[in-house]
Amino acid sequence: MNIILIGFMGSGKSTMGIRLSYRMKQPYIDTDKYIERKAGRSISEIFETDGEDAFRQMETEALEALIADGIRDHVIATGGGMPMKEENHALLRKLGVVIWLRIRPESVLERLASDTSRPLLQRPDRETLIRDLMEKRAPMYAKCADVTVDVDDKRVERIMDEIFTKSRGVWKRKKRMKYE
Repeated sequence: MNIILIGFMGSGKSTMGIRLSYRMKQPYIDTDKYIERKAGRSISEIFETDGEDAFRQMETEALEALIADGIRDHVIATGGGMPMKEENHALLRKLGVVIWLRIRPESVLERLASDTSRPLLQRPDRETLIRDLMEKRAPMYAKCADVTVDVDDKRVERIMDEIFTKSRGVWKRKKRMKYE
């Protein structure tokens, strides 16, 4: 069964994904990197030349491809906006156990203070944008997730332990449903 990490930018999806993959001895996939490899361009270039809607479609296509390829027993970190498309919810759930790494806006601002690589944050009103986006996205993350883990002020090891503890029942249920 795959573990899929969703959440806002800066919530630790990539960092946590890599650490979980080592701990679980499972391969790691970052959907943004996957899309960049397929497109032959960076996310920033895709946003700049094709726009956000085209990138969001590429995210859906990436999920469909991972399912079609039969990806199993991986840790998968997604882009922060992937759960904003309702059709992606079913795809994410079909792919595995969906974990929302929930974070407070203040923590995002602190973590991303000097980050210039994220296309959506290349604006002077970063704080307002982050708060507005988080408020808009939170209901979609909640709707999509099988499990929610708060990440603020926690060490990586504690977050991993919470992921394992909280997802155990979901994992068993999804495995059972698959064979019924």
